[in-house]
Amino acid sequence: MFKKVVGLLTVVVTGLFLSSGALAQGISGSAHDFSGDVWNTSGELCIVCHTPHNADATVADAPLWNHEVTTATFTVYSGPGTLDATVGQPSGVSKLCLSCHDGTVAVDNFGGTTTGTSFVGGADLVGIDLSNDHPISLTYDAALATTDGGLNNPTSTNSGLGGTITADLLFSNSLECGSCHDVHDTAGNSKLLRLDNAGSALCSTCHNK
Repeated sequence: MFKKVVGLLTVVVTGLFLSSGALAQGISGSAHDFSGDVWNTSGELCIVCHTPHNADATVADAPLWNHEVTTATFTVYSGPGTLDATVGQPSGVSKLCLSCHDGTVAVDNFGGTTTGTSFVGGADLVGIDLSNDHPISLTYDAALATTDGGLNNPTSTNSGLGGTITADLLFSNSLECGSCHDVHDTAGNSKLLRLDNAGSALCSTCHNK
């Protein structure tokens, strides 16, 4: 585990050391750059999600969290066919992603504000019905890979990012939104993907098809 001070914000990064310049460069100009939106009167790049002071101490899945967290109940993926994994309600970092993308919480609900009026829409709106979306918040381990037969063993399969799937793409062995998408757009791939999906490369990292 490494620590890097980014301005006044200390970001804890496991297994990957990011410079402040690389982090800011990724977000700047990306879909998560809200610094120029009229409702962000501070003009700051990080403040919609993070704050150096008065952070939400109840959130353990992201450093110094500053955004309202969704309380919605979601319809989760259940098929078709037999699903060997147990899919629960979105948790961890996925719940934080959905705190904008479920459409129940305004993007400008940060810093204690709960009356924002800027909501995600269009293709960016995931909603609370996740039954037709890739399942998230499920345990993806060697046992699941063996039972399923169509998944690569995450503890030994290369992620394409330098380590294994477990080390680079999972969150305490759990598959979450952040397993495929990088909120900070570090790689600069389309749709904030962690890996370029040309030829379904990202999909085939986990799926043995």
